[in-house]
Amino acid sequence: MTEDQPDTPDQLTLRLTAVAHGGHMVSRSPDGRVVFVRHGAPGELVRVRLTDHGEDATFWRADVVEVLESSADRRSQHPWAAADALRAAREGHAPVGGAEFGHLTLDAQRELKRAVVAEQLAHLAGIVWHGQVAAVADESPDGTGWRTRLHLDVTADGTAGMYPHRSNDLVPITDMPLATDAISACAPWELSVPGAARLDIAAPANGGRPLLHVGLLPRQDPETLCALRARLATWGSEHGVSVTAQSPGDREIQTWSGEALVRESLEVPGDDALTWRVSPTGFWQIHRAAPRTLVDAVLAAARIEPGETVWDLYSGAGLFTAAAARAVGPGGRVFAVEGSPVTSADARENVAGRENVRVTRGDVARVLTGRDPARRRRGAPRGQRRPAVRAPRPDVVILDPPRSGAAKEVLSAIDGADPHTVVYVACDPAALGRDLGRLSRRGWKVATVKAFDLYPNTHHVEAVAVLRRNDAT
Repeated sequence: MTEDQPDTPDQLTLRLTAVAHGGHMVSRSPDGRVVFVRHGAPGELVRVRLTDHGEDATFWRADVVEVLESSADRRSQHPWAAADALRAAREGHAPVGGAEFGHLTLDAQRELKRAVVAEQLAHLAGIVWHGQVAAVADESPDGTGWRTRLHLDVTADGTAGMYPHRSNDLVPITDMPLATDAISACAPWELSVPGAARLDIAAPANGGRPLLHVGLLPRQDPETLCALRARLATWGSEHGVSVTAQSPGDREIQTWSGEALVRESLEVPGDDALTWRVSPTGFWQIHRAAPRTLVDAVLAAARIEPGETVWDLYSGAGLFTAAAARAVGPGGRVFAVEGSPVTSADARENVAGRENVRVTRGDVARVLTGRDPARRRRGAPRGQRRPAVRAPRPDVVILDPPRSGAAKEVLSAIDGADPHTVVYVACDPAALGRDLGRLSRRGWKVATVKAFDLYPNTHHVEAVAVLRRNDAT
């Protein structure tokens, strides 16, 4: 192809400009419409295939299919062939998702992530941020080998694969270089699993026994299910992998091989290692170094003193709960809240025996305020309340909300509780900027924001923000 190749209804030649939140580069079509382009770099001249381009759309989406003028930051080889957009275009299909920045050097990826964090903080919170996105310890030169969790979807004939971005066309895959060696060794790449809808593989970073969890199709044929169970139970025993399964709408998890959990741990200098159980459908950070990186960052930011009280909101399986309990000591308290029944049960188990820790299951906003945001959205009367859980007054609040961020009611409850420090852990720069802006308008001062590259070769970035009252030192 050449630069002067004419545009077609579904292909354009575009000059890319800045990076946008969500893993896209920004460009404009010849008629001035904004086009969000994946798999490019600022400054490149590219040929793109339009993926969403309705005439009434306010913007279009596209994938790069050829590079006419390449950025100096573009790698000579993508670390994962299945996610290589140029290779996929030559082969006539879309690249799988999960490594949309893999065509760029790690330094360039981190600069793009830095720009997105800075733009979101400035736009949504009025914060001028001059920080950098830090690599984690022991990162590989090409940003591979870090995932301890992997999700695969399954076709009707039992083939496992992954989806391209915003596509329903499953692409079979036989490797995942971003995953750890333990994942690569135990993932059932070529094992046919008819009757399964999805597979989730977890391999703890401490080298413990991996687990394969099978999400079953609804209304399962008994013979198909029996055959799948026998096949995977044998496979799990042969590979040293626990195997569990669950039917849609069924709370019960079936154990087909091994035990229905994985065990994670974190070495703490001068103390016994912290340990956590994580259920097959529970949550845990996916980068092998994320627990160490985030616990260190949160504890350094929180400045927890012995005897203090800590709230750990959206606490998951208790990563920060257990670390905070160590920090406050027997004279302090930790009040943890988690909405997921499965993950909150994990958290209770993980802090069992610690008399200074209380784990409460429920929507964080409802637990703190007695109000049910979902009922309010459905039009329930304003005065309708449930009794709020009696939470101790906190000295420090740690919150690690989902990608959508914290509910407004949660931020209001934190403000009303008047801790001296709030530590906000975020996996989405836009939600972070919005929530920091809301707290800033309530009189909180953002002391620091640190960003970490816990998702190399993707557009995702993790951040830890510290807030204190305007008159606090």
